[in-house]
Amino acid sequence: MDKCIAVIDLGTNTCNLMIAAYNQMDYRILYQGKEAVKLGKKGIHKNLLTDEGLERAVRAIHQHQQKIASYAVSEIIAIATSAIREATNKEWFQQQIKERTQLDLTIISGDKEAELIFKGVKLAFKTLEDHTLILDIGGGSNEFILLKNHVPAWKQSFPLGVARVVEQMPPSDPVTEDEIQQISQWFDQGLTSLWNRLKEVPVTTLIGCSGAFNTLTDLIDQTDAGTKTRIRQEITINDFNRIYKMLISSTTKQRMEMKGMEALRVEMIVPAILLIKLIVERLEIKRICYTDFALMEGVLFERINEEKEIRNIK
Repeated sequence: MDKCIAVIDLGTNTCNLMIAAYNQMDYRILYQGKEAVKLGKKGIHKNLLTDEGLERAVRAIHQHQQKIASYAVSEIIAIATSAIREATNKEWFQQQIKERTQLDLTIISGDKEAELIFKGVKLAFKTLEDHTLILDIGGGSNEFILLKNHVPAWKQSFPLGVARVVEQMPPSDPVTEDEIQQISQWFDQGLTSLWNRLKEVPVTTLIGCSGAFNTLTDLIDQTDAGTKTRIRQEITINDFNRIYKMLISSTTKQRMEMKGMEALRVEMIVPAILLIKLIVERLEIKRICYTDFALMEGVLFERINEEKEIRNIK
């Protein structure tokens, strides 16, 4: 492998790190890790980043920088998404990150986020069927990408992340039927442009990326959180419905004790599973797939293709 890249994805709930070696022909993921940051806590409903959130972000980045130092990395890319993108004080946050970590934090648009997610999924699946819908559920936003002829026919980022639900409509323990209806209706109304776009499109497959989908597959497989790598895995509708029923009837304590439940997903998984249920039922989804690959792998996809272009020019 010719080059080594580190990608830091500073999201609303987690700060993720991927280190990968690559050339124009191939790649190898060397390390993946995450740290909880919860940037949306006590501020996302007001589009504000807090001092406490900044401290968690700085600690997470310092942890990742220690790991990066043990690899021969030639490039570090740090990307910020929804919670920072939508914040009224994002310039302050960006400056503080630069001063305290020496990293230039690139705040990307929702459209660019969706584009990178698509490229990450393409790296995992190679070929993608027409009318496949990709969904990445985040703390601050959710990205949808509709595919045709192996490329996005439509993509959109919706500021309807699960951290926003938890801050604005904190569910009971366990969530009540009225709250299920309220949260589902909030998603439903916010996704009007998705429903309109897909009115005449028979979606064949839903591909879920990272985050909540990772927890869903860990719960299905009864695998300890973060221990299983999945480039591609199918989720049966029966398995999805079984986990859905288990989660919406569970208390916080019960979720904390579930095999496969990641600690940082305990409060976020309920609104996330309600969103997936809404998508599956509204679009009559028959097939669900999951991949670990998303935004960070999309950056890797871009670098691999840049190498190909450089070699072709030579």
